[in-house]
Order: sequence, then structure tokens, then C-alpha cells
Amino acid sequence: MLGSAVLGLSLWALLHLRTGAPLCLSRQLKMKGDYMLGGLFPLGEAGEAAFHSRTRPSSLVCTRFSWNGLLWALAMKMAVEEINNQSDLLPGLRLGYDLFDTCSESVVTMKPSLMFLAKVNSHDIAAYCNYTQYQPRVLAVIGPHSSELALVTGKFFGFFLMPQVSYGASMDLLSTRETFPSFFRTVPSDRVQLMATVELLQQLGWNWVAALGSDDEYGRQGLSIFSGLAAARGICIAHEGLVPLPRADGLWVGKVQELLPQVNQSSIQVVLLFASAHAAHAFFRHSINRRLLPKVWVASEAWLTSDLVMGLPGMAEVGTVLGFLQRGAQLPKFPQYVKTHLALAADPAFCASLSEREQGLEEHVVGPRCPQCDDVTLQNMSTRLQHHQTFSVYAAVYSVAQALHNTLRCNASGCPKQDPVKPWQLLQNMYNMTFHAAGLALRFDSSGNVDVEYDLKLWVWRGPVPELHDVGVFNGSLWPERLKMRWHTPDNQEPVSQCSRQCQEGQVRRVKGFHSCCYDCVDCEAGSYRRNPDDPTCTPCRHDQWSPERSTRCFRRRPRFLTWSEPAVLLLLLLLGLALGLVLAALGLFIHHRDSPLVQASGGGLACFGLVCLGLVCLSVLLFPGQPSPARCLAQQPLSHLPLTGCLSTLFLQAAETFVESELPQSWADRVRGCLRGSRAWLAVLLAMLVEAALCAWYLLAFPPEVVTDWRVLPTEALVHCCTRSWVSFGLVHATNAILAFLSFLGTFLVQSQPGRYNRARGLTFAMLAYFITWVSFVPLLANVQVALRPAMQMGAFLLCTLGILAAFHLPRCYLLLWQPGLNTPEFFLGGARMPNAGMAVGTEEAQGKIE
Repeated sequence: MLGSAVLGLSLWALLHLRTGAPLCLSRQLKMKGDYMLGGLFPLGEAGEAAFHSRTRPSSLVCTRFSWNGLLWALAMKMAVEEINNQSDLLPGLRLGYDLFDTCSESVVTMKPSLMFLAKVNSHDIAAYCNYTQYQPRVLAVIGPHSSELALVTGKFFGFFLMPQVSYGASMDLLSTRETFPSFFRTVPSDRVQLMATVELLQQLGWNWVAALGSDDEYGRQGLSIFSGLAAARGICIAHEGLVPLPRADGLWVGKVQELLPQVNQSSIQVVLLFASAHAAHAFFRHSINRRLLPKVWVASEAWLTSDLVMGLPGMAEVGTVLGFLQRGAQLPKFPQYVKTHLALAADPAFCASLSEREQGLEEHVVGPRCPQCDDVTLQNMSTRLQHHQTFSVYAAVYSVAQALHNTLRCNASGCPKQDPVKPWQLLQNMYNMTFHAAGLALRFDSSGNVDVEYDLKLWVWRGPVPELHDVGVFNGSLWPERLKMRWHTPDNQEPVSQCSRQCQEGQVRRVKGFHSCCYDCVDCEAGSYRRNPDDPTCTPCRHDQWSPERSTRCFRRRPRFLTWSEPAVLLLLLLLGLALGLVLAALGLFIHHRDSPLVQASGGGLACFGLVCLGLVCLSVLLFPGQPSPARCLAQQPLSHLPLTGCLSTLFLQAAETFVESELPQSWADRVRGCLRGSRAWLAVLLAMLVEAALCAWYLLAFPPEVVTDWRVLPTEALVHCCTRSWVSFGLVHATNAILAFLSFLGTFLVQSQPGRYNRARGLTFAMLAYFITWVSFVPLLANVQVALRPAMQMGAFLLCTLGILAAFHLPRCYLLLWQPGLNTPEFFLGGARMPNAGMAVGTEEAQGKIE
């Protein structure tokens, strides 16, 4: 029977609601209890003209109705009734509530705030030196919703140390404990919201944005925080401006018109609008009629869910609207609670049961609490039952109840009897307090904030009012669901908002103008790389690294030296084999014919010694290829030049003997020739080699060559080579050989050969010319060739010098030994009496003609 009666009452009430009959909902905004809680809710809104034409401190008339404000007030009612019906939080005690309308205006909010601080059963505030024992009408205040109002009430309640828990004021300034010592909130600070916004911009690649804020404390501080966060993450604000608050005069229209050209720039596709709901409504209302181009609007929480803005005609044409809303626990019982109270408010019997004295003295001061609330319909309410801040109001009530539980030291059996709790006593238990609401654990930090997650919301138009769709989560890090996002662009292409295109790999930004996001892309040169995408300059590689052009990393240099497998070395080794083979062949012939006039005329044993030295010169070139080592660097020059000195000294003796025979009188010639042969000749060779050895020793001791790794001479490799520390000393090492060659050349150049004898001077002259041509050419080549090829150049010089001496002096004699043995006579090579027959003489002249 009881269930049928309740069902019948509900059906009758719903039918009554549809007829639009007045309700008595406005009379349910107060309930007595052992401890009273004050509530500040935007139940109505004052008209702009009424506010700006105010010339007396009289009451304002709230003409417009706010659906959200009524829902938040009902959420507070439900939370208080739940707590009163529980036996674990405040057993044996009842909370009461006293709810007032703020009209979203500080002028209206001050009157109920004064009522809250009045003495019990009075509407007067006494002036005392000490308010420690002062007992106001309410223990704590829930609200207000906006930051602008909280800035006023926060300082006012802070003077009395009355706890105030806001369910919507998010301005970061309210976290300052010195200014707002009793302020708490169940929503995060704007700084968290703006951190999420900057993360969103960065992840979507939007670094060229406009930032607008309402011309009030809320908007200005929000822009200031956003500017700092954006600059730290490389996001440039192309234009920053303040949206004027709506006025009755036309002054603000001109200011809005000044913002439109900046917002409509083609390169700016994203606009952050951090503004109050009133400022955002006025801005869009005016801008839509002035051809506002579609953009991506990143909304602040203050207007993202505002009825004023969402229901504005033409809002569907402004573009894409994104924003962050705090995530709270679900309240599954709330829709049914609202429907039940609407049904009760439509029941005449229930309304008649409400005692007139229950309304107290406030109605004589503030008038009807919410006359517009008596004209609501269930259809209009049902679309707003899941508003995101409903849980914030609900949690705010539970935070006060938990603090009262801790202050009274309540337990399962009840709360001990004691004097009434003062607001400042309750406040001491709210700092760093943990409480539960709808199964969710929350905690006030030292600044009075709670740490909750944010949902990224997107406006989706499927009717006259957009729906809010979840497209991401922010819990310290942003997790966007880009596939769920719907854009206003053709083909649903994600908008691009950048001053300059993204630089490619291996390019850095050269900033032009005042914004770091406007730049030219410059290629990193070889030897440098782009370390980070945001680096303004290329980073040079370390000396042991290299990089190609447009590189993003450096590579380690490989050691480079003249290896045995290089084509130049292989070619030189073939040349070495040829030279060494010819030397050994000539040496073999000379040893085999060591007693012949030809060999004796060439110096005999000295000639063989000269060939051995040439062979050693050939073998010394094997010191140049391969990885350099200290011992190899020290041995290269001495082991190459000493054998060459030995060879040139034997040729010098041949040249001296030729000069003596040709240019000196016979008596002098015989005497000097004796000094140029035998043991004295060996002594001269030894002396020349000792001089060269002394120069080499000085070269090694004073300026020893060392193994050096050169990191710069080659683009991608590290050149390891023997470094010559003094080119002067290096030249002195060549001095002995050069002097011997020069003297030999002088001694044979002008000598005329005797008829019927072998022209030894010509061979020596060409041998010395081969030496000079080789080493004179070596000097400029060595100076201009790459350092990596210098060892090959020295190898080639020694081998060519050896082949030149062989070809000019030794090989013609080998030819005579092999193919003209008839000329191997003392008369032809050593001089003496004429030949016995003319035929032999004729043959000799023919052979000499061939050789010449």
C-alpha cells in the first residue's frame, strides 16, 4: 500500500510539473540542525544594465535563472541529508544548511556572507577585539562558485578564520595561505589546468597560439601562468589580449573589435580563452556577428560548461572547442534525488507542511531565496543532471563533516558532549586532512587544494546545445585519444597552428623576429649535428667524431694511415719489386764479373757496395706503409738516407776520378787517382756516411718525429702519421746527399770523353739529373699532397731515385756485360795502348756509337 501511494504521488507530481504549476522549491533551501553550513550558489544572474546603472547600495534583482546553480544547491542538500542519515560520521548530530543566491556578483554575495557571520538567531555582526569566543550562525561556508567571488569572500571569511570550501573557484592566487588562511576547494588550481593545456598544445604540435583572458583577476592571472608555462615548453603566444567585461555602454565593443583582427590571423589556428563565463559570452556574442573565423578554442573550465555560452546562437560556427574538466566520482543517486524533490515541491500538501518560521529572519533581508526555482521543469533539469561540478559540491560538504567529526572526536557510539565548535577550531582540523566522498579518497594539501584527474572534453554538436565528449585524460601526463577528436576543418583534418614549418632532420632554427617559433630552417654543416629539435644552433662534434651534413648524431672516427692494401701502395710495391730485382741482377753480374775491366773501371768493390746500398734504399721504403709506431717513425729517415749516402758517395768517387783524368795534367792525375782508389776510397765513403749519420742523429735527438693523430685533416677519419717537427732539420738530413750529387754533377757535366773509351761521365751526369729531378719534384708535391699520402710520396721518391741511378749508370754496364762482352777490355774502360788491328778499333767505335 505504501509503495502504491509513493508511486501515485510521483505520477501526480510529474503530471503537475508538466502543467507548469509553481513549485515550493525555493522554500527548501534552508534546514535547521545542530551545526549550520552556509551555501553560496549562482541560482540567478543579474542583468548587465541593472548592475552598471546601480547608484545606490540597494539590492540587485537577479532576473536570469541558472540551472547549474540549482543543481549544485540540490547536491549540497543531498550530501547533508546523507550525512544526517549515516551513523558513522556524525552520530547523534544533525547538520543544517542555509543556501543563498550570489547572482554571480560580488555585490550580491556580500549580503549572505554577512548573514553567515551574524550571531545565532540574529542578523547583526558585533564588533569585538577578540573573536575567539564568537559563535556565528554557520560553522563553515560551501562556495562560492567563481574565483572573482572567492577573492572577495576569501579575505572576508579569512579574517574570522571561518572555513570556506569552494566547489569551483580555481584561481591559483587563492592558494596563498597568507592572504586566504581559511580557504579550501575541491577543485584543482588553475595552474594544474593550464599545465594540462600546455601539454595538449605541445602534443598536438600547436606552438603558435593566441591567448585571451577576461579583464579581471581570474583572466589576468591565468594568462600570466600560461605565458610562463608556454615559454618553458617552446610555445609562442602570437597575440595576448584581455577580453573586457561586459558593460552597458559601448566602450567594451571597441576593445573587442581590436581583438578580432589578431584572432583571425590565418597562421593562428588555436586560441586559448581563459575567461569567466560572462566575459566569454559577451565576447562570442559580439564576435560571431563580426565574422569570427573558425578556430580551435581551448576553453577554461569557467566557460566550458556555461549555459550562457553553450546556448549562444551561432556558437556551432566558431570552430572546435576543447577544454579540461575535473574528474570526480559518479553520483548515481543524484538524478533520482532531484526528481523526488521536484515531485515533493509540486505536492501542495508537502508545501503546506513547510513552516513559515523555518525560513527564519533572512527573508526580511534578502527576500525570496530563489523565486525562479519555483518555475523549473523536469525536462530542463534532466539534461543537466550529470554536471561535472556536482561532485565537487558533494565532496565539499563531506570535507566539512569529516573535519567536524575529527574536531568532536566522534566514534561509533556518538560524539562526546562539549561546547559548540567554533569555526576556527574546525579550521585547525582541515589542514592536510583526508576525507572520503562517494567512495573516492581526497586530501587537502597545505594550500587547501585537492589532487584530482582531469578529463579532456570536446564539444560535439547534435542539437541546439553541444554535448561534452571525453577525448583524453590528464593525471600529471596527458593521454589524448586523437581518433575520437572531431575538427571543424574539411575532411576532419587536424588543424596546424605554427608560425613556421617543422624543421627536418639535421636542421636547426634561425629565429627571425621576436618569437622563437618564427624561424628559418638551416642545415647543419658537416662536423656538426642537431642534438635536440629545439636547439637554435648546431652542436659541433667532438674532435674524435665526425658527421655528414644534416646529421642528428656524430660518428666515431676510424684511424686512417697508409695501409698495405691501398692501390697506391700496391703499385709502389710492384715498383719496389722491379727496382730490387734490377739491383740484385746488376749486383749478381758485377760479382760474377768482378775481375773484368768494366767492373774494375766502375770501382770494383765500391760498385758492388753502391748496388747493395741501392738495394737497402729499396727495402727501406717498407717502413712507410702500415700503422705508424714510435720506432717506425724514428727509423724511416735514417734507414733511407744512410744507404742512399753510401751509394752517392761511390758515384762521387767515380765522378771525381773522371774529372781528374780529363781536366788535370797527367802527372797530377796519376797522383790524385791513387787517392781515389783503394782504402782511401773506402775511407771517403765511410766519412760521408758518418756525416750523414751525425745529421740523422741530430735530427732524431733535437726534433724526433712522433706518432700524431690528426682529427681535422680528414673529414671522416683520424689520420695517424709520423709528424715532422722541424722541416729545417728534415732538409739538413738531405744535405749530405744533395751535396754529393751536386759535386758529382759538376765533376762530370763539362767533362769531354776521350775517343775510343767508355763515356763514364755521361752516365754519372744523367744519374745525378735523375736524383735532382726526383727530389726537386718531391718538395712541391710533398707540400701540396694530402698528409695521408705523404708516406707514399716518400716511397715513390726513393724508388724513382733508385731506378734513375740504375737506369742511368748501372744498367748500361750490365748491357755491355751481357750483350757486348767484346768491349769489356782494359783499353775501353781503363785506358792504355791502341788495339792491335783496325778491325777491332772499328768495332769499338761502332759499339761506343751505339752506347752514346
